[in-house]
Amino acid sequence: MRFPPRAPLEFLATRGKTFTGSDMNSGDEVSHEWADSLDKARVNDCTPTGKERNSLREYAYCLPLGDGDDTLEPSAIDTARLFPLMETRLYKRRWVMLFIFSAYSMSNAFMWLQYGIISNIFMRFYSIGTLAIDWLSMIYFLTYIPLILPVMWLLDNRGIRDVVVVGSAYNCIGAWIKTGSADPSMFALTFFGQFVCSVATVYILGIPSRLASLWFGQQEVSTACSIGVLGNQLGIAIGFLVPPILVPNVDDMDELAHHISIMFYISAGMATAIFVLVVIVFQEKPEIPPSQAQAQARNMQPDEYSYTASILSLLRNKPFMLLVISYGLNVGCFYAISTLLNRMIIEQYPGEEVNAGRIGLTIVIAGMAGSLICGVWLDKTKTYKQTTLAVYILSLIGMLVYAFTLNLGHLWVVFVTAGVLGFFMTGYLPLGFEYAVELTYPESEGTSSGLLNCSAQIFGIIFTIAQGKIMDKWGTLAGNIFLCIFLLIGTVLTGFIKSDLRRQKANQQVEVQTVSPAGSLSSVQDYGATSCGSPWQRQS
Repeated sequence: MRFPPRAPLEFLATRGKTFTGSDMNSGDEVSHEWADSLDKARVNDCTPTGKERNSLREYAYCLPLGDGDDTLEPSAIDTARLFPLMETRLYKRRWVMLFIFSAYSMSNAFMWLQYGIISNIFMRFYSIGTLAIDWLSMIYFLTYIPLILPVMWLLDNRGIRDVVVVGSAYNCIGAWIKTGSADPSMFALTFFGQFVCSVATVYILGIPSRLASLWFGQQEVSTACSIGVLGNQLGIAIGFLVPPILVPNVDDMDELAHHISIMFYISAGMATAIFVLVVIVFQEKPEIPPSQAQAQARNMQPDEYSYTASILSLLRNKPFMLLVISYGLNVGCFYAISTLLNRMIIEQYPGEEVNAGRIGLTIVIAGMAGSLICGVWLDKTKTYKQTTLAVYILSLIGMLVYAFTLNLGHLWVVFVTAGVLGFFMTGYLPLGFEYAVELTYPESEGTSSGLLNCSAQIFGIIFTIAQGKIMDKWGTLAGNIFLCIFLLIGTVLTGFIKSDLRRQKANQQVEVQTVSPAGSLSSVQDYGATSCGSPWQRQS
């Protein structure tokens, strides 16, 4: 490859530099003329033509699987295909998009738990049994399973904005339906309202990794995904804390109906405000992609992508399918604990509905910290398999400690053990999303996340029903040991996942031109630290 005049010195001097708006106008900027000529040189000299041209998807599937470690060593196949660098840019409004989605996710998660955490109060108010009250939570899991495939298709074909707008509309409608159900004879109406809200969840759970990839650079994508998951966790935390405060366990049914009505109207007002914000502000994607991986993905022709072929490809990906099962086991356990927490605490500590909510809050707040720490750690180290396995093992240990200390008679012990459990079990959520994207690139992030969540919903239903039956017959300890067994199985499966960080390899297709003593040029790939930025990345 021939460089234009001054190219080697300027190129090497600017490698890894992130350009800001002021940089682009300064005296020491890289000239646009040289940049254009460099791109043309790369395209003319390095881009295969005709039958030699490979799509991004074909390239990704040619990447070596490696030895199961999170390594990014170059190979003959890697260095044989070079992509021209494309301009990337980070927009400040990416944080606005992330905040709006997090608020929408928070609202929906709050309505998931507003029944379960005060299940004994709603059972008395509607004169229903434990299974009926549990289904007000499990309907979220059941709805997800048949609807996830069409919603994933919608995400791939219509884009993230349409999915978020439709989902927030369902969330708003369901919340307003429930405002008319604050009456002992209106259980059917409240169940229908909860069903409509559960449809909105299908439009939420697969979004964080997709939103992070569309808007955020390679050095912050895991952190952004963690913050997206954080919104859902914050809603769960509010769902644990607020209902026991807004709906006290009073004997007078009219007063109780009044308190329930207030809670429903607050959640409806919040959902409406968020829906309006989504319609007005939320955008599809930035004009210029944030990373080289996204830039290459945008260059794929529509006929190179098949939704059905993408699903089949994921189902044939053995490392990903192992992750699907292990993720479902872990998150399914978390769903069961969240749904049945009130029953666990009330059985051991009668009359402690408010503290049951606070214990749930402790689980989620600790999990939010775990999610952020894990996201930042992944962005710094890219040790996906090691981090996922370590967090899984610690989740199992936390569950064992929680199970055997719940009946000691000391609430402060429960708070501590529940916090440790939440830190690792909830902190695992963004790890699974990001690891899946790495294993399946360049498949759609929404598709891989959707399959992960589908597994979690299936196991969530199974574990919630089974643990509830076990608790009724043999007590809380037996029910928690039941969950520990499946966490152990998930830990073993995680250890068998062969790691292949395809997205990282795509992001690091940056050429370094070296000049031999004879004056000839040889081209090699930079597979160095992932923290180095693209020389074409700007911020605005």
